[in-house]
Amino acid sequence: MGTDETGTGHPSRIVGAVWGLLVLNTLGSAGAKTIVPLPRSLIQMVTMGALVAAFALALLVNLRLRIRPGAFVFLLTLLLVESVISSAHLESGFGALFRCARLALFVGTLWLLSRWWDGGLEFVRHHIRMYFAVLGSVAAGAVVSPGAAMPDLYGGRLVGALWPLTPPQIGQYAAVIIGLTVLLLVGRRTDRTSAALVIVPSLVLLVLTHTRTATLGLLLGLALAIGSLVLTSAAARRFFAWAVLCAAVAAVGFASALQAWFLRGQSQENFSSLTGRAKVWHALLTAPRTTSEYLFGVGLGDKSFGGLPIDNSWLAVFNEQGVIGVALVAAFVVVLGGVALLRPPSLSRACAIFLIGYCALASYTEAGLGDASPYLLHLALAASLLAAPGAASALPAPDVPGRRVPRRAPEPEVS
Repeated sequence: MGTDETGTGHPSRIVGAVWGLLVLNTLGSAGAKTIVPLPRSLIQMVTMGALVAAFALALLVNLRLRIRPGAFVFLLTLLLVESVISSAHLESGFGALFRCARLALFVGTLWLLSRWWDGGLEFVRHHIRMYFAVLGSVAAGAVVSPGAAMPDLYGGRLVGALWPLTPPQIGQYAAVIIGLTVLLLVGRRTDRTSAALVIVPSLVLLVLTHTRTATLGLLLGLALAIGSLVLTSAAARRFFAWAVLCAAVAAVGFASALQAWFLRGQSQENFSSLTGRAKVWHALLTAPRTTSEYLFGVGLGDKSFGGLPIDNSWLAVFNEQGVIGVALVAAFVVVLGGVALLRPPSLSRACAIFLIGYCALASYTEAGLGDASPYLLHLALAASLLAAPGAASALPAPDVPGRRVPRRAPEPEVS
């Protein structure tokens, strides 16, 4: 086990592998048709196997079970307990208990990894590398079979032709790594060439997905993150000025093209109903419920109602985990946001603000905050970025015999 370049002494390669396996687990098993048909059972075996391997590796590298208590993972654990209670009635079938077991492994792995949550940027780099690899598979599929990668079934939007990924998934991954890479560039933690190699192809894929939620989440998240740095970073001020100028030029010169891309050929009625989502939401909210279903929900399911996707994190949590689940999810989002506001300006804080802002906006039209998902992984990354460096430095050294490990100094503020 080697030390990383920051001198923290933790086995960064294994920790990075664990994080990558968590990313693989949250890719899901349902999506577009692939070039080589992949049975859903095989995909589920791979994703669930990745989660089991992630937990085993995390346990192997943290045999003494040293953890770092934090409000985010604690509230997530309470949500797990609540999910088990709601799923025990089996209203959603035995699949609900399986999803609870998956969530338990996911949360348990985060607890084991919390030992290395020190406010540093190491997990940001793991996040970018893994999702960029996922996007690489999307790009490879588009090159090998453009027809399968942009099928008529999805209105010509980009999908995963090698691994079943939907346009919203691809858009989400692209938007998140674009935002994080931009912030690393602004904070001078990467060079322009390396940043361009990530940002440019990811931006092309984002455009090809025609994903409005991801695009708006990227813009909102970056606006909040850059805004948190403008008083302390000259680079952030320059980026903000150039961004405003480019936005003004685009609004004037490409207004019609941007409007056409944003509408995706939909009618005004379809657009105003959020592509039919509003009808599902209304049916869910007006459906009769018992007191138990109102408080605890019907148990973890596939985030659908009446056979149609809910596509709203808050309503999906309300349906599956009740108002108690909604309160717990709201609690850890508010806690993360509150801690971010109280932290002094820094690059880590800006990255956390970007992730929180993105997830908050996406929660309106995407489900995932109540179960093991990329959104919970984004928020876990935000929690690691908001951890106080001083407390992490005081943790005992990793279990590497015969090695003296220097303590990590707190990250300096961005100047």
